[in-house]
Amino acid sequence: MTLFISPEGPGLAELARQALSSTQRGYDLLAPKFDGSPFRTPDEVLDATAQALRPLGPFGPGLDLCCGTGAGVERVLRRVCTGPLTGADFSEGMLAPARRAVPEARWVRADARALPFRDAFDLAVSFGAFGHFLPHERPTLFAQVHAALRPGGLFAFPVAAPPRVGSLPYWVLWGFDTAMRVRNAVWRPRFVMYYRQFALPEVRRDLTAAGFEITTLALDSLGRLPDGSPRCRLVLARRRQ
Repeated sequence: MTLFISPEGPGLAELARQALSSTQRGYDLLAPKFDGSPFRTPDEVLDATAQALRPLGPFGPGLDLCCGTGAGVERVLRRVCTGPLTGADFSEGMLAPARRAVPEARWVRADARALPFRDAFDLAVSFGAFGHFLPHERPTLFAQVHAALRPGGLFAFPVAAPPRVGSLPYWVLWGFDTAMRVRNAVWRPRFVMYYRQFALPEVRRDLTAAGFEITTLALDSLGRLPDGSPRCRLVLARRRQ
């Protein structure tokens, strides 16, 4: 995440109002200017994901989990799925612009921890949403995705390499998470958004326990770090047949 204030995005006062709301209400408020905010997944990440998924398909029905304003449906699922497209999000405010952007898709208001789907999709994707789930909620979240997929279905999402300890991005994320912890300790309702609680080893463990087989792909178009490792990987979690 790059922190900046765009002319098209929310101002500081609007961000403060969002941050003092619940997670759901905050995104309802942010929705009209979300695509101009620093919280939207960059197009280059979406395009790299679509490029990596294309050789693994084509897929039939596709789901964008925590879809926000619909960028994952528009730039990823549209390119790799031949079946019906569905976006699910708990914020009705976010779903409104998604419906306008991709009117042919099905848009469902739903909590990712209690999805209304069973054996419905060949592919599920998600972008930038996992910071809204505390570590103890991941087993439930992954179990819901597993149930929503057909046997052999694929759950795919990008994971950025963690910043080098002591670097500026490291301290920015550390500071953001610390501020959120303090805010949630002294203010209600809580706004759950943490950037340092989604470590790949723990995520692999929880996905495996939910019944997935895990591989990863380097998203080489997003570059590599000085040590040669990829800046971003695509996690591919396949529901066992």
